[in-house]
Amino acid sequence: MDLQAKKIALRKIPHGVYVVGVKQDRELNAFTATWLTQVSFTPPLVALGIKKDSHSFEMIKRDRVFSVNLLGKHQKPIAEHFVKPATVLGEKLKEVRYRLGRTGVPLLEEAIAYVECEVREIANEQGDHAVVIGEVVEAGVHKDEPALTLTDTGWHYGG
Repeated sequence: MDLQAKKIALRKIPHGVYVVGVKQDRELNAFTATWLTQVSFTPPLVALGIKKDSHSFEMIKRDRVFSVNLLGKHQKPIAEHFVKPATVLGEKLKEVRYRLGRTGVPLLEEAIAYVECEVREIANEQGDHAVVIGEVVEAGVHKDEPALTLTDTGWHYGG
């Protein structure tokens, strides 16, 4: 296989840029994600790709809830903020306005929209990322505008 061609081809798959909120007991965290898609209408399910060696994945496995905060085209700085590793878990949330959703996960007040999900399945034993299937149990829209994509940021993830 031509590894460079594989990398380029896989990077052409369109991706949104999201801030995913998680909780475990009273502990909160959030991170930038790009691997998300809707996988069912009834029930409404989304699939989220997340690194298996991350603390946020452990939080999702324990409390089995997460939020997806959708960002607008002009909100790359928010996505950048949540890409950076935190020295203390949850400290990234200290610098942004958020509220707790119905499931207790953080919802960014500046997000254009959000969904809250309850985990229904975790898959992908083979890869370095797990696929978390969540059922949408709550949703909201703050602004009806185009969402931020990976192409908008100039970043590359995957391949």
